[in-house]
Amino acid sequence: MDDKMLYKIALSIIPGIGGILARNIVAYVGSVEGIFSESLKSLQKIPGIGEVNAHRIKDKDVLLKAEKELNFVTKHEIEVLFYTDKNFPRRLKTCVDAPIILFTRGNLNLNEQRIVSIVGTRNASNYGKNICDELICKFSERSYKVLIVSGLAYGIDIQAHKSALKYNIPTVGVVGHGLDKMYPSLHAETAKNMLKEGGLVTDFPSGTKIDPSNFVRRNRIIAGLADSTIVVESAVKGGALITAEIASSYNRDVFAFPGRAGDPYSKGCNQLIRNSGANLIEGIDDLEFFMGWEQTSKKKVVQSSLFVELTGDEERIANLLRENDELFIDQISSELTLPVSRISAMLLSLEFKNVVLAMPGKMYKLK
Repeated sequence: MDDKMLYKIALSIIPGIGGILARNIVAYVGSVEGIFSESLKSLQKIPGIGEVNAHRIKDKDVLLKAEKELNFVTKHEIEVLFYTDKNFPRRLKTCVDAPIILFTRGNLNLNEQRIVSIVGTRNASNYGKNICDELICKFSERSYKVLIVSGLAYGIDIQAHKSALKYNIPTVGVVGHGLDKMYPSLHAETAKNMLKEGGLVTDFPSGTKIDPSNFVRRNRIIAGLADSTIVVESAVKGGALITAEIASSYNRDVFAFPGRAGDPYSKGCNQLIRNSGANLIEGIDDLEFFMGWEQTSKKKVVQSSLFVELTGDEERIANLLRENDELFIDQISSELTLPVSRISAMLLSLEFKNVVLAMPGKMYKLK
């Protein structure tokens, strides 16, 4: 494990220092470990810190608690992802209020090419459960890879996870507590099975008390990890609508299944659709249409590139996309060792030349 991990964990558990302020401090100081070697006077001069937060950073208990957490994650083989790490979820990095650290267990790829969050009421009806199961069943019939994200709560959440397991689709549960426990405990067996293909994610350290506000906070991760959020069933108030609202604020696609007239646990979905807070879908075909997904991952031989003039670097991008089908812009930048700004300009040029197609979430593929 990274020898700087102690300081990364320490920064994440300081009271009053959220993700936005934490990133600003790191940028100002230049390193995570450097924050804890700064003098109290120097810390107070950092914009947004002040006297109270400076004392919180210098509190000796912070590093002691971080050391305890480091021992816990090491013992239980928990992977810790910091926002500067290469394998930190790319989609989450673009969210202004994203956590700076994630604790994960399992066999998961949080940068899968297609990620869908499925949320809904805890009081799921058979109608909602069947919709959820049918949608995920259809995913299993497609040849492309997809990751299902939800919150391991009662109702639609646990149905999404169980259906994903049933149809051998990777699924990730985002929990509102540390990985030293499972809430609700009734879902512990499902969570255990998810570790084989998928797993668990949280930004809370071990020992965190179960608190309703934590489950609202974790919704930003459910929304931020995915290309789209699908609301299956929801009342006019609830966590599912909060997640949908957060997803919309991140400029992610939001979808909802229409509900039955008069059903209290369909009113939330119907309201979302009526107020243009979500696109109406009735199945996977609608989802694929809105997202621009194809039903097959077979690589196409793109003829358009034969009839246009490409620069050397544009040709490199085209060849890379031909080999990988679809890639995020930062993946292209990393593979070609060129800055994102330059890649962005060339991708725009390739769009005008009708060579590449821009997908949701800054993903690109050949036409």
